[in-house]
Amino acid sequence: MRIGLVLGEAANGLRRNASMVVSVVLVTFISLTFVGVAVLMQMQISQMKNVWYDKAQVAVYLCTDISPGESCAGGEATDDQIAAVKAQLESPVLAPFIDKFYFESHDEAYANFQKQFEGNPVTEYVTADQLNQTFWVNLIDPSNAAVLSESLGTMPGVETVTDQRRYLDQIFSVLNAASYTAIGIAALMLIAAVLLIATTIRLSAFSRRREIGIMRLVGASNRFIQTPFVLEGVFAALLGSLLAGGAVVGIVHFFVQGYLGGAMQFTSFVDVKDALIVVPILLVVGAVLAAFSANFAISRYLKV
Repeated sequence: MRIGLVLGEAANGLRRNASMVVSVVLVTFISLTFVGVAVLMQMQISQMKNVWYDKAQVAVYLCTDISPGESCAGGEATDDQIAAVKAQLESPVLAPFIDKFYFESHDEAYANFQKQFEGNPVTEYVTADQLNQTFWVNLIDPSNAAVLSESLGTMPGVETVTDQRRYLDQIFSVLNAASYTAIGIAALMLIAAVLLIATTIRLSAFSRRREIGIMRLVGASNRFIQTPFVLEGVFAALLGSLLAGGAVVGIVHFFVQGYLGGAMQFTSFVDVKDALIVVPILLVVGAVLAAFSANFAISRYLKV
């Protein structure tokens, strides 16, 4: 097969169908940008889970005068009950699971509440004795929170034992939903790109049907006739993939690192290195889909 001739035919096809090629580039660019964003969101969620799950604490809330439940029937947790909870946390049963823990009194809880809700009218109606005294526990393995719940949950003076990871799970569920939405939109756009590439190749082949007929008469192989059309689709898709890769890198550099990184310094975000990992994936996806759809179009509809 003469490579120069094949490449020349592919270039001619791109020039003849310039408007359709631009459409393929744009659709591929948009669809693969969504794909890249979805992949980065999954990487971000995984990274945040690694950071925040390790920081998640178990809160052992002690009874107040207004606490419900049988374990709080006696009202405010007494000093003896608080000491019993502390002794249980230091016992050989729980100590192997605990990294560290500390006690938060009414006054400390009130000070933290005032700081957290500063400017909120609710701070005017809450008093220190209404807020739970709490043991905050850091576990060696956060997945062992159930051990504390079973051991401390029914002790006198304990209102409830709460694993903070359940609040994180709600946040990550929302982020996952957004990620899956991006994946769904990307899938629809990829289908549109595949159909558009197939249509472009069909029109290109139709406009050159006399040339194809002549090539058949002189004994050109099916592979020789098909290859220029496949290259047209792959070239347009690769150009769109490169634009999508540039957009993904730009989003990470200017928005994620430049804006979010400065505004939300309490957590870590994906960086340009992560984006550069995604770029080759986009190039491969774009090239494979284009080659598949172009080859199918020329084989199925023109029966080459």
